[in-house]
Amino acid sequence: LFLGAASVDALQTGGLTRSRVLAPFKEGRALKVISGLMNFDRESVGKVCAAAGQGGASLVDIACDAELVKLARSKTQLPICVSAIDPTLFVGAVEAGADMVEIGNYDYFYTEGRTFSAEDVLEMTRATRELLPDIALSVTIPHTLPLDEQVRLADSLLAYSVDVIQTEGGTSSNPVGPGVLGMIEKAAPSLAATHEISSCIGSRAYVMAASGITDVTAP
Repeated sequence: LFLGAASVDALQTGGLTRSRVLAPFKEGRALKVISGLMNFDRESVGKVCAAAGQGGASLVDIACDAELVKLARSKTQLPICVSAIDPTLFVGAVEAGADMVEIGNYDYFYTEGRTFSAEDVLEMTRATRELLPDIALSVTIPHTLPLDEQVRLADSLLAYSVDVIQTEGGTSSNPVGPGVLGMIEKAAPSLAATHEISSCIGSRAYVMAASGITDVTAP
């Protein structure tokens, strides 16, 4: 089912404007707290949302479920991002009040042996933009792709007015060093992709690093 622009506008009346959601990115201070793509436990999600607000996060990222969106809204005033790999799931979540959608947080699928090609990501993005042309949109670049292919994919995604490119890499990193050294090793793949993608796309979209990001790796 594909909705026209007028229908999508109606769905977004309860959420924040795109510019409001993206304001922390524009200011270079965005911090997203992720509860988990497959975390549908209401108690857990509620606690994460409440803690994110108290801890100074810019937005919270939850599983794509309309009831969870309503729960999150009762726990925090932060912008709510929902994550999925099925674009059709986003519509109900946006109708429930989600302010941003994220194609990504693939870790669960990696554990199931599933990976995503550049073509897969581009198709998910195309379908999402056709359904929701005005929503704030973030897309994760799979860390399983070679770094040069990650950069090319990020550049190609801009054709679909993607607002945020998210990098990842923690699940592919096996730190051997202890303590702080291990933290840096774990974050290295995501930080490397962030640097290369940022250098390529410049100010055409925001870039957010995920996986292994701590007060040590992002002081």
